Order: sequence, then C-alpha cells, then structure tokens
Amino acid sequence: MPITPRLQELQPEIASWRQDIHQNPEILFDTHRTSGLVADKLKEFGCDSIKTGIGRTGVVGVIKGRQNTSGKVIGIRADMDALPIFEDTGLSYASSTPGKMHACGHDGHTSMLLGATKYLAETRNFDGTAVVIYQPAEEGGGGGGEMCADGMMDEFGIQEVYGMHNMPGIPIGQFAIREGSFFAATDEFTIDVTGLGGHAAKPHESIDTTVVAAQIVIALQTVASRNSDPLKALVVSVTSFRTESEAYNVIPERVQLRGTVRTMDKDIRELAEKRIKEVCQHTAAAYGATTAINYHKGYPVMVNAPAQTAFAAEVAAQVAGAENVTTDTPAIMGGEDFAFMLEERPGAYILVGNGDTAMVHHPKYDFNDNAIPAGSSFWVQLIEKAMPLA
Repeated sequence: MPITPRLQELQPEIASWRQDIHQNPEILFDTHRTSGLVADKLKEFGCDSIKTGIGRTGVVGVIKGRQNTSGKVIGIRADMDALPIFEDTGLSYASSTPGKMHACGHDGHTSMLLGATKYLAETRNFDGTAVVIYQPAEEGGGGGGEMCADGMMDEFGIQEVYGMHNMPGIPIGQFAIREGSFFAATDEFTIDVTGLGGHAAKPHESIDTTVVAAQIVIALQTVASRNSDPLKALVVSVTSFRTESEAYNVIPERVQLRGTVRTMDKDIRELAEKRIKEVCQHTAAAYGATTAINYHKGYPVMVNAPAQTAFAAEVAAQVAGAENVTTDTPAIMGGEDFAFMLEERPGAYILVGNGDTAMVHHPKYDFNDNAIPAGSSFWVQLIEKAMPLA
C-alpha cells in the first residue's frame, strides 16, 4: 500500500507537534520538555507501558498488537535533541532560545514517530510487540549508547531495531538505504605539543612549537594517503591550531591541535589511531619537542544488517514505489549513534527525503513537514509487515 490514508489525515496535527518541538529546542540530554511531551503523548495514545529516564532522559513506549502469537518484538527509534546553532530561518515557529536550534530535523523524527505511535496504538493491526524509542543526545552525547547501557534491549526484549533520518536533496516521498557500513565511526584527538618558548628574534634559542605543530599537521595527511588502503575510506582532519601565545614577538612553548578521524572499517579505525600517535611522537622528537595525545573513540561505524536492510527497502517500496527507493546510496562520513543500537541488535537505518532545503546543521535548515506522511507510513507499515496478523 502507498501512504497510509490515516497518516495523511493526521499530517497537520503531527506538523503542529513538530513545530512546537522546533520552537523549544533542547541540547543533548537536557531534553526534559521534549521528553515530557513525548511521555504525555504516549499516555494519551494508550501505550501499554511507558518508561522514562532510560538513557537519562530517553522515553520508551510499548504497544502490543491484537495478537502476540509471533513472539516478535521490534524497536523503532527517533532522536529528540537539537544543536547549539543560532537559527536564521525567520519562521513563525523559529527557536525561542537563542543559540539552540533544531537544525538536523530531530523535531521531525520525533514527530513522525509520534504519528506512527498514535496510529499503531489506535489500530494494533499486527501480531507481536512494537517498542517506540525516543532518544536524547544523538548530537555528540551518545544517547543511543546510554540507552543500551541502561539495558533497554534486554528489558524490552527487542529483537530487531530500525532508525530513520531525513535527508535534504532527496525528493519528498523518496527513500535511500544501503547494506553494510553506512555512517562512519567518529573519533577525536587532542595533541599537546611542548617545546621551548623564547623570543621570536632568537629562534635558535627555542624549540619552535609552531613549526613542530605545522609539520605534524602536514605529516598526518599521510595517514590516509600513504598508510591506509586507498579503497577503504579514511578522513583525518586537523580542525583547530592554538598557540599558547598570540604575541608577535613570542615563540610559544605550547601548541594544541584538535581534530577528527572518520572511518568505515574497524581495522582502518585501529590503524588510524596507531599511526596518528606514532607520527606525532616521532615528528615532534625530530625537532626536540614532545607530544601528549588524548585520543577519544566516539561513535562506532553504523552497520546495516543484510536481511533487515532488504526488509526496510521492501517497506519503503511499499510506501513510495520501488522507483523511489535507492538501495545503494553512498556511505556517509558523518557519525550516527544509532550505531550503538545496531551493535546490540540486527537492524537498519534509512533516509527519507526532505526535499530541496538547506543542508542539516545549517542555520537556515528546517524539517519539511511534507515528509511526515511518508516517514510515519514507513514506521507503521514496517511494524505491520514484519508482524502481520494471521
């Protein structure tokens, strides 16, 4: 079946929830208002059970189908948090909090899942249990990992789990997905370079950390170009270069570098960490300086399981038509903490079109409310197709 008619009817109501959430953005785990709104809606919809406070401020609802002979339990997840960005959309429902903005569409993700939750709780046209997961802190806080660490998968008996993200540039009503590695592992490093400070007019009496750090920045480019298999994706980006002094006539004693590493493969991820540490240590030593490296492993690679990817693509084709579903969309070097959930259970992550809008994380971005019927229908039809009534 195409778009679920009831969800097309509910689109204005779902859009009103979305615009309310958009106007009241919350960062990381500080999603108290949003989590409260979600919990209230789940109670209003008649979910069989609701748990708050999982993963700090996450909310989980359980909806039992008309039958439960299949014994299946499927989780469907949306993220709730906003970004520390000053909004520049001029919308009537623009952020009411300067410096906070729903610039990645999590307001839309939450609302599309709320729409699906309402429909599933009304109809219960499935044989099994649907678990709706509302997650905080996707934008750098690892809320997905926190919910898993709190035992969510075992507590609710989740067997498979699915996620969705909007994507500007993909037309409204279309979907995109790929099997295997989809979003990158996202690691971060801080490199403190220490030399010997001095007067800029007497560089021979110092160990110039600016020169050393500059050489390290250049040398780190070889980790991807000369150490890694060119057929395997690796990005090493130094994004911050801070000298201890900004005076014109001082050679600073310390410089700090910061950056990010993105990989699609566990072995390449390990290689990158090893080589970055070696390059920094030996480059600094060649100039008589030292380095201290803090290497933080963030989100893992997000890997779509083969069977669940194929199934999600079938559902998307059912909603949008096979011609509107791309099943080999390119991998994305951005990170996504749904990866933590996919490490615990097989599942898949799919993109839904947001149309011709500003890109996510841009101050002019806005989730397109016209995407709601397709997104909510995908969730409903996934549950009904995965756990059909006899």
